[in-house]
Amino acid sequence: MRILLHIDDVEAWRDALAERLPEAEIVTADDPAERRRNADYLAVWKPSETLLAEQTRARGIVNLGAGVDALLNNPALPRDVPIVKLRDAGMSELIGDYVRYGVLHFQRDFDRYRRRQAQRTWHEYPLVDKRDWPVGVLGLGAIGAKVAAMVAADGFLVHGWSRSPKSLDGITCHHGDAGLAELLGRVRTLVLLLPGTRSTRHIVDAEALNALPEGASLINPGRGSLIDEVALLDALGEGESEGRLRGALLDAFAEEPLPADSPLWCHPRIWVTPHMAGPTPLGEAVDQVVEAIRALEAGEEVETVDPEAGY
Repeated sequence: MRILLHIDDVEAWRDALAERLPEAEIVTADDPAERRRNADYLAVWKPSETLLAEQTRARGIVNLGAGVDALLNNPALPRDVPIVKLRDAGMSELIGDYVRYGVLHFQRDFDRYRRRQAQRTWHEYPLVDKRDWPVGVLGLGAIGAKVAAMVAADGFLVHGWSRSPKSLDGITCHHGDAGLAELLGRVRTLVLLLPGTRSTRHIVDAEALNALPEGASLINPGRGSLIDEVALLDALGEGESEGRLRGALLDAFAEEPLPADSPLWCHPRIWVTPHMAGPTPLGEAVDQVVEAIRALEAGEEVETVDPEAGY
């Protein structure tokens, strides 16, 4: 059994997989072409078109992350090959911490205090109670549901949205187009944790941003394709003065790495992080990869990605 491994921290992954699957030959993109071709299984994160085109006998692909849009959009993706993605693997708690920081950043006025510091102005803002700071979470999959629960446990009122109806303890759930409009009109911080699909592309556009209450904030640890970046900049306005949208904490972008000439870098009310909100913890992730490959090898039923749905 030959496994092609492609991910940034490839040495650590290769050692961990070799320990768990001693019967497998593990090759990487750095190996000679004759070795890496025709793998039985691919364990990959954002592989190149060239790398995928070499694979003509793959029996299964494990996507080494929760987001599969980059893989599904790769023109060389082998067709009719089952794709398994990581199911959280410890990412949700890390993303939850990122979101909790972002919510508090705006709820406790740290953005405003930073600007006051630059002006050397001593000014205290009235405290807004957590129960008066509703948070909206778009996307209630495994990660979104956990993040919503973490924010609710901190004392915030949390509204969640999904395409189809869901019921989660402690979360006010909305669904469909009408539910999205209702949620947008209620929340002071909007969190994006939807998959990147055709139906979610630019779901946060000018209309959605205008539906948010004046002074709302945005946190995106999900997918860059969810936001119309031009509309976002328009909603933020120019300079230090707050526009309709108060600020945005962004971890995912339409193009990554974010180009040096992007206006998002220098906007005073945007905080940019380099897609680091939910790094994949190695241990649990390797467990899931091994589980998936063993199940595929044994012909057992596994939960796979629907390429048409995009997740």
